[in-house]
Amino acid sequence: MRRKADLLLVTALVIASAAPAQAADRQAISIAPGRLGEAAITLGRQTGVSIGMSDQSLAGLATGRVDGTLSVDAALKRLLKGTGATARRIDAATWRIERARRRPSTATRPRPVPVAPAPDQPPAEIIVTASKRDTPLPRYAGMVEALDNRAFTSGEAANGTATLLARIASLSSTHAGNGRNKLFIRAIADSGVAGPTQATTGQYLGDMRLNYAAPDPDLKLYDVGRVEVLEGPQGTLYGAGSLGGIIRIMPNAPNLGQFGGQVSAGLSAIQHGDPGGDLSATLNLPIVAEKLALRLVGYGVQEGGYIDDVYRGKDDVNRVRTWGGRAALRFAPDEDWTIDLNGVYQHIDGDDAQYATRSVGRLERASAVSQPYFSDYLLGNVRIERQWDSLRFISSTGLVRNELAESYDATQPDGAPALFRQNNKVNIFSTENRLVRDLDNGLGWILGASYLQSTSEIHRSLTSFGTANVQPEVIPGVPVYGMGLAAAATGVRNEVREATLFGEASFEPVKGLIATVGGRLTNSRLSGEALDPVAALSSADLARAEAQADRNETIFLPSASLLTDAIPDITLYAKFQQGFRPGGLAVDDQRVRRYQNDRISTVELGFRKGVPGRDAIALSANVAYTDWRDIQADVTDRIGLPTTANIGDGRIYTVEGRIVVRPTPALTLDGSFIYNDSRLSQPAQFLRALSYEGQSLSLPNVANLGGRLAFDYRAPLANDLDLHLSGAARYVGKSRLGVGPILGQTQGDYVDTSLTASVTRGPVQYSLSLTNLLDSNGNRFSLGTPFDLRSDYYTPLRPRTVRIGMDFAF
Repeated sequence: MRRKADLLLVTALVIASAAPAQAADRQAISIAPGRLGEAAITLGRQTGVSIGMSDQSLAGLATGRVDGTLSVDAALKRLLKGTGATARRIDAATWRIERARRRPSTATRPRPVPVAPAPDQPPAEIIVTASKRDTPLPRYAGMVEALDNRAFTSGEAANGTATLLARIASLSSTHAGNGRNKLFIRAIADSGVAGPTQATTGQYLGDMRLNYAAPDPDLKLYDVGRVEVLEGPQGTLYGAGSLGGIIRIMPNAPNLGQFGGQVSAGLSAIQHGDPGGDLSATLNLPIVAEKLALRLVGYGVQEGGYIDDVYRGKDDVNRVRTWGGRAALRFAPDEDWTIDLNGVYQHIDGDDAQYATRSVGRLERASAVSQPYFSDYLLGNVRIERQWDSLRFISSTGLVRNELAESYDATQPDGAPALFRQNNKVNIFSTENRLVRDLDNGLGWILGASYLQSTSEIHRSLTSFGTANVQPEVIPGVPVYGMGLAAAATGVRNEVREATLFGEASFEPVKGLIATVGGRLTNSRLSGEALDPVAALSSADLARAEAQADRNETIFLPSASLLTDAIPDITLYAKFQQGFRPGGLAVDDQRVRRYQNDRISTVELGFRKGVPGRDAIALSANVAYTDWRDIQADVTDRIGLPTTANIGDGRIYTVEGRIVVRPTPALTLDGSFIYNDSRLSQPAQFLRALSYEGQSLSLPNVANLGGRLAFDYRAPLANDLDLHLSGAARYVGKSRLGVGPILGQTQGDYVDTSLTASVTRGPVQYSLSLTNLLDSNGNRFSLGTPFDLRSDYYTPLRPRTVRIGMDFAF
């Protein structure tokens, strides 16, 4: 797979522990097809020389196989043939790869080269960059899913997080709507209701955190070079909120030496629904050759609706529109410095809620009011990298502003139409500075410090559209004005300030055994207050709750792992890791209450054989045990409003495996499964009071069983045509919406399918895709409106959808 330029070393310097060879010495060399960055590392290891690069963009160039008894000079010439790069000898043990100087010519114009690599380029060695130490996959202790740009068509990029859910068996989600969903890895799930608690899955764009006390922003995956998913707690390297794991999205970095771009467009038709479409454009513009470049991405997506509201007589009410873009400016003043300025903006508009009611009819419901929502997301980031041989310094600082406005039907039986609105504004400032030493083959260390400040403000209101002089009460203590006038309900503001020191080191005490130890020390300053409190709340109660929320917490998260690759082509590992989330304030039955922090500990054993995409057969498997204390969960209070509480202690057993087979170079078969056994072993008192005394409850929202089967076929055709076929089927097992009898509705137990075909000729690609081939009506999510938890609501799979698309690269 491709190792992306923005996460490679500015100087891909490889210092071998053996004595360096002379350039003229002939040695046995074997380098697999792949990318120049990984090939240079491999050549350096095999020959003992140091190989540097003048430009990060060179590292992404495709290279062919090099085999034989060769000198370093001859090997480099073979490796660089046709790449537009050349090698210059610095001294007896040091080489530098540079972009070849172009001779000016007015006779012919060079053929445009696409921004992204051609689809038939071979995969390279997988490097786990989310480890923050560029660890080769065979020497990474843990389960990881790595998807490069070969995995995403433009249609899949338009689907955002849904594409990741379709490809990764261990990843699951709620389905309240784009920009409203909570993501879960393995069975580390708290609930399906969106409240003030922090996410259990950390999400990152490069080195920048995407969210904190907010759902998945669902950024579209246009011009993304790579996505990595690390499973299990990642507290040492990523801190609070990475209980289940992390998702790291790495966009393509600006190319300093090459102008190019891409335009894509698609039209889709939904059975039983409205048509949709998507449009995107990418432009890479070198401003100063090899020094300064700008990369721009813009897109717009409309997803057609397919839910009919029979009460209001409206069809296809759940239409969603998304538009946004990214801008990245890269400045490389010399070979040792790289400075990146990144900006992201995305806006999502949902016309109505995504759920239906089974008793009303397939893809139908009866609501008294529309339930629109929107998500507004803005991110800015500065990243600076400095290289000294095998030592790197990385500094990443940025701001996030995320606003999510939701609405729920609050109409009571025989009452006037009413709408409950919740607006969550999250502001994040974060900075991380780390020093990394990458040694040979996964060894090295990292030492860093970070600071994060997150503020979340949740405002709530109730609007009744009745016309009677006296309106029945919907929420205790909240007036009902009628005539479409809004009345404020109690909200909450939480602020977290975290200062952290962290470190991790890997060493090889004996040959073939790698030990890794690490730790993270975090001091959190927490504060909270009620917003727009109702008159029924006394000032004494408010003062008491706010005093409890204003506190300091210091926590240490250790980690350790052992890995051996002493058996050829097989990796065995054992790992211990922890994670946590800080506490805060929540509104419960119109009262302000404090919830405590929770903490998770995981022990896992695993093995890995081969590398997917490189070897004929690649296998991986993992068994994990998780202990989760004082679980924070977003639940509903007795009124139906979202709130947060500690629901007790739990434990989780997880077994998962994957096999990737390449029977021919053109065909790849991929199968994976995950089994979860989760229990709330010690429920909190308020749950035991709900007739569950002495019983063990399942944790919510994650299926006990899941699996995926997929194929990928790529082959050249006649007349300079390339064919790509892919298909997948994913099974999502049964789960429950929440904990307790009120939220005990089942969901899941369905199969989702997809099929894609594309033909590429030169810079043009035509594609045809089909999703939900069987037109399944499976239930993805059982929550409709929290003001009615007893109706048979369900969130159906998007009906059978066909999309035709065209991409043009220049």
